[in-house]
Amino acid sequence: PSDDWAALQAKLAEYLANGARLGWLLDAESKRVEIYRPAQVTEVLDNPASLSGDAVLPGFILDLQLVWG
Repeated sequence: PSDDWAALQAKLAEYLANGARLGWLLDAESKRVEIYRPAQVTEVLDNPASLSGDAVLPGFILDLQLVWG
């Protein structure tokens, strides 16, 4: 809660630079998700119902209805 959005985005970029293959940044207030993948443009979704783990976490689905409440 103490980090601002820009600081969180910087952390995600650092995680990718250190080998992470997938990162999600969720803003529960606006119901917005930023999806980070190495060497790709950040994907932005508005109010998605779920997120897929892609090839990194095959078969994993995060139900965002539980998160958005």
